Parts: sequence; C-alpha cells; structure tokens
Amino acid sequence: MVKPINDGPKINFEKKTVSAMIDIYYKQFKDEAHQEERSDVLSYAMARLNYCRFGEEKPTCKICPVHCYQKKYQDQMKVIMRYSGPRMLLYHPIMSVEHMLKEWRYKG
Repeated sequence: MVKPINDGPKINFEKKTVSAMIDIYYKQFKDEAHQEERSDVLSYAMARLNYCRFGEEKPTCKICPVHCYQKKYQDQMKVIMRYSGPRMLLYHPIMSVEHMLKEWRYKG
C-alpha cells in the first residue's frame, strides 16, 4: 500500500518555508550548474515532506527526531539553512516568526 501524500495546512506551510529558504540561498548564484542543484535539492525536500511520517504533526527539521535526508542532502540543507535563516527575517518576516514559534512550541 502506498502512503498518501501529506497535504495539510501545516505541512504545506513547512513546504513553503523550505522552498523560500532554498530560493534565498540559490539567489546568489547565477550559473546553470547551481540552478540545476537548486532544482534537485528542492524536489528532494518536497518529496521528503510529501511522505513525512509525522504529517501534520511534523516538527521543524532542526528538532525533528528522525533525520530522513540522505547525508548528501542533509549537509546541503545545513548550509542552505545557515545562510537563509537570518535572511528569512528580511525576505519573509511573518513566515520566519511563525517558523520560530512552531519550533518553540514543539520544544516546550
């Protein structure tokens, strides 16, 4: 049996957040190789979120008990998130605050 795709409002917010972070990071690169890499990382991240075992109860990636990314993508996402995290406040302030609150609530 195939697991259904996660498509609730909370997981869709997570998809938008990850997509925004990837866009912010790759905006600095103009060459085709980086744009192909961007597409690869984005499609991998969306696939992982589509089939996340936590679904609507998914915590932020930083505090998730299950690291579902392959090592290559996990290392890439760490770089992307370190770069994009602080910039999210400038580009997407509301989304950034909501993301921080979600992380804070889940930890509590």
